[in-house]
Amino acid sequence: MNFGNFGFGEILIILVIVLLLFGAKRIPEIAGSLGKGINEFKRNINDAQKQITEPPARNDRVGQGTPMDATQEERPEPKRLIS
Repeated sequence: MNFGNFGFGEILIILVIVLLLFGAKRIPEIAGSLGKGINEFKRNINDAQKQITEPPARNDRVGQGTPMDATQEERPEPKRLIS
């Protein structure tokens, strides 16, 4: 088993150092939180890809009763800046 330029001996040394630094009880917690972070990252990437590839949802009032034209549209009174 060869991971890039790391051989089995180097990986074993790194695992022993991690075990000494964090302890046997903390390693599963760290691995679990790392897995959750990776899953959330993948989910966010998939959501972003869907938003890019899918057409945007129409946000108009078509099909909700009578159509509204420009004269029927309710707009708030603009605020006056100078009295």
